[in-house]
Amino acid sequence: MPEAKIAITMDDSLIRKLDLLVREKIFPNRSKAIQEAVQEKINKLDRSRLARECAKLDPEFEQMMAEEGLPYPAAWSE
Repeated sequence: MPEAKIAITMDDSLIRKLDLLVREKIFPNRSKAIQEAVQEKINKLDRSRLARECAKLDPEFEQMMAEEGLPYPAAWSE
């Protein structure tokens, strides 16, 4: 995937913490640390968006729709 360089502004204390993570070899460099942080935040937002959409669903209606048109096995009618 193509990459692009960007410039960002960060608080000095955050940069010091970021540099500590790089020195401790948690991340290979600042860029990778920031990439992973942004990706993690995007994933979290996507999951919460999905959860909000799922909360809008009516479980009884969804169950009815899932079962619609499916014949019950003969053993269930006994």
